Amino acid sequence: MPRFSVIVPVFQVEDYLEECLDSVLEQSCADFELIAVDDRSPDGCPAMLDRAAERDTRVTVLHLPENVGLGRARNAGLEIATGDYVIFLDSDDTLTPGLLAHIDDRLRAGADPDILVYDYARTYWDGRVVRSSSAAVFTRPGADVFALDDRPDLLDLLMVVWNKAYRRDFVAKQGLTFPAGYYEDTPWTFPALLAAERITLLDEVGLHYRQRREGGNILATAGRKHFDIFDQYRLVFGFLDRRPDLNHWRPVIYRRMLDHLVTIVSKPGRIRPGDRREFFRRAAEHCAPLRPAGYRPPAGAEGVRTELLSHGRYLAFQGFRGLARARRVVARRSR
Repeated sequence: MPRFSVIVPVFQVEDYLEECLDSVLEQSCADFELIAVDDRSPDGCPAMLDRAAERDTRVTVLHLPENVGLGRARNAGLEIATGDYVIFLDSDDTLTPGLLAHIDDRLRAGADPDILVYDYARTYWDGRVVRSSSAAVFTRPGADVFALDDRPDLLDLLMVVWNKAYRRDFVAKQGLTFPAGYYEDTPWTFPALLAAERITLLDEVGLHYRQRREGGNILATAGRKHFDIFDQYRLVFGFLDRRPDLNHWRPVIYRRMLDHLVTIVSKPGRIRPGDRREFFRRAAEHCAPLRPAGYRPPAGAEGVRTELLSHGRYLAFQGFRGLARARRVVARRSR
């Protein structure tokens, strides 16, 4: 049984795949298996994976018979994983040198907690490497091993699956799997952090998150798939329905959900202009039954935006954004 199972779903990344695989295979800690899942990639990736498996016995390749998407490709890798801990790595990103050894040291010092969280940096085509804006979370004082109740600021981090190591029997006990569709990390990451009894942090950039000059990020592609976010959060609140002991987290998750919805509708190139009114209508229908009793929105502009969205006030939301932009222009001109 290896210490780590590194699961890499692969689809149309032949320009980046070799660097990704090498970042795992060249780790100083060799006690791992690399499970590469070919999600019916139509380019040269399947052959590249087969050659890697021929060269290194730690590489296992799964060739899926049809394209199933990122989440279900991860599930396929998870089904055959045998490591103590599972790490997910997207195939255009890379692990930093020495990461697995440093994770192992931290896990052993904490008597193998459920989850270890490490930081990441965005890497740009012009050579810039910029650590995440939430780096301060990793340096705050506190216990080495804790539950989320002791460190709720972990929910301020980007809710992604690929900056964590998960104890595999914890994953199995919680029944964690990825759904189909966009934003598949959401109904995995929230339940994982909420359910974990023992969490630890590694104050280290463990992953380089590639920012491509153009293309590559499906979340930056406009289309109806962004409506998947409503189904993903229904899964999160369904998990909370099954865990009444975690009911005190509902207002926090509800607010984080509203922030997420506002981000999606505000980012250019996600919701098409012709779909925006429907997105607001769906948001109102979605939020109404989930709104916790006595919920109080945050003060200031953030609270205004989330309340307008959660009540489906599309025109008022657009007007508020326009007013905010005008104020920024006036402030710049004044300076």
